[in-house]
Amino acid sequence: MIKRTGTFFAALCAVLALTALGVSTASAAPVKVNLGGGSGILLPDRDGKASACTLTTIGRDQNNALVGLTAGHCGVAGTKVLAESAQNVGPVGEVTYKNTDLDYAIIRFDAGKVNPVQRVGGVTIRSLRTQAPQFPEISCKEGRTTANTCGITWFSDGFAHYSQICVVEGDSGSPVVVGDRLIGMVNAYYFIGCIGPETGTNIKPILDDMKKHGVTDFRVV
Repeated sequence: MIKRTGTFFAALCAVLALTALGVSTASAAPVKVNLGGGSGILLPDRDGKASACTLTTIGRDQNNALVGLTAGHCGVAGTKVLAESAQNVGPVGEVTYKNTDLDYAIIRFDAGKVNPVQRVGGVTIRSLRTQAPQFPEISCKEGRTTANTCGITWFSDGFAHYSQICVVEGDSGSPVVVGDRLIGMVNAYYFIGCIGPETGTNIKPILDDMKKHGVTDFRVV
C-alpha cells in the first residue's frame, strides 16, 4: 500500500510504499487453490520477507493461459506468488511484468495449482468496465486486510480514480468494482488509512498497456 499526502486533486506527489510486511494430497490429483479478485497473495523477496497484497482479478489471455493482476509495488518481474490461504502449496504463479508508472503487475498462474473464481468475499467480478467511474457512483473493493468496503467516487480521469473506500496496508491491488464490473485497482491512500481518500489505477490504461506486453485479449473468468 502507498500512503500519499497532498492536495486531493493535485498531481501524485512523494509517496511511501507500505506493504504489509503445498497442501498435502490424498490422491494423485493435485489440490487446486481458489483465487479471484480480492484473494490475499504473498510475494517473497530475496531477503526472505514477503509483501502481503491483494489479487485484483484473474482471467485468461489470448492463449487461454491463466493471468492475474496486482499492484506494481508489490513485486518485480520474477517474483514468485503464493496464495496467502494455502502457503504450503508453494508458488502458484510468478510476476512477469511490472509497470511503475501505472503501478500494476501481471502474474502468470500455474493452471495446475489454481482454480479461478469470480467471487471472493463481498465482491463478484463478471466483466470489465473501461469507462471511468464518476461522482457520485458508489464503488467497492475486496481486500486481504480490510475485506469488503465501499465509498463514494469523488473524482476520476482517464488513468486514476479517487474514492472514499476504506483501505490500509495489504489492500494494495484490491479490485475496485461498480456492481459486478471491475473498473480498477487500489494503489494508495492519502493522509490516514480508511479516512483519507483511496486512489488507484483504472482498468482501461492497464488493459491498453497489457497489449504491449503479450496479453492482447484479457478476459475475466
